[in-house]
Amino acid sequence: MSTALSNNLKKFRQQKNYTQEQVADILRVSSHTVSRWECNTTLPDVTLLPEIAKLYCVSIDDLFKEHSIAYENYAQRLASVFEATHDPEDFIRADSEFKKLLKKDSLTPLDMWSYGIIHYFMMNYSIEKSLFWFNKVLEQGETADAFAYWKTRIQKMKLLSQLGKNEENIIEQQKSIESNPDAVNEYCLLLAAYIFAECYEEAYKEFQKAVAKFPDKWELYIHGGDICKRLKKYDEAFKYWDKAEELGTNFMDGKYAKASCYEDLGEYENAYKAWSDLAEILLSKGYDVEAEMPKNQAKLCLEKLKK
Repeated sequence: MSTALSNNLKKFRQQKNYTQEQVADILRVSSHTVSRWECNTTLPDVTLLPEIAKLYCVSIDDLFKEHSIAYENYAQRLASVFEATHDPEDFIRADSEFKKLLKKDSLTPLDMWSYGIIHYFMMNYSIEKSLFWFNKVLEQGETADAFAYWKTRIQKMKLLSQLGKNEENIIEQQKSIESNPDAVNEYCLLLAAYIFAECYEEAYKEFQKAVAKFPDKWELYIHGGDICKRLKKYDEAFKYWDKAEELGTNFMDGKYAKASCYEDLGEYENAYKAWSDLAEILLSKGYDVEAEMPKNQAKLCLEKLKK
């Protein structure tokens, strides 16, 4: 008979600083029974294994391994599993256990460190997966789905910006314009690259060049408004957002931008009206879920008006 289980039961109990009597009370068995398990005379009933594993903050598999340790809590054990596998399902299980500790306000400094570590690993996993799928879209090219292609281009650029690759984004986009000088979307992406890099003065200069070349493209005016907002040229920003709407678009970027800007400026009456109008438009188009955000913002603005 293998001694792994009996050795682990004794080792885990000692690591947790439990007496045989304490273990017996928790598991509702006699101390003599616990002693017989640890001496490898008898085996625990299979129905008790989950309770034993929970008591020692390990998995059932750990009970039978030659080299296992008891953890301070089950969350730390699941964190160690995720660190080894990087499987999102293991992250979800560990996250759930840490949330239980958080709810009880019983996170130790080591728990906090472990919780941070699994989020760090999950972040890296998510970045890798994001880039993988973004590149899959880009490999198919614009002809497969133009909307998805350009949305992916800007989202990948934003991700790379968050990873500190702003200069690379700008240089790459400048090259793209040289290769495709008649595509307005390439100019929009260059403006986005400057915005992500917080190079607003440069972005403004590029916007002026782009809008002179493409005066009837609403997409450019959305970016122009965003750039002017960051430069605190608010009158100019609203002019460009209005121009984008005047040119006509099925998207509501300008309406979102104006509502948000009114709120940032503390013009809550205008913000309330803008958010309410936006929510109404979305509802009329059947976008009930999407309408919740502007509805909530309108409510917040109304509350601020009443103060």
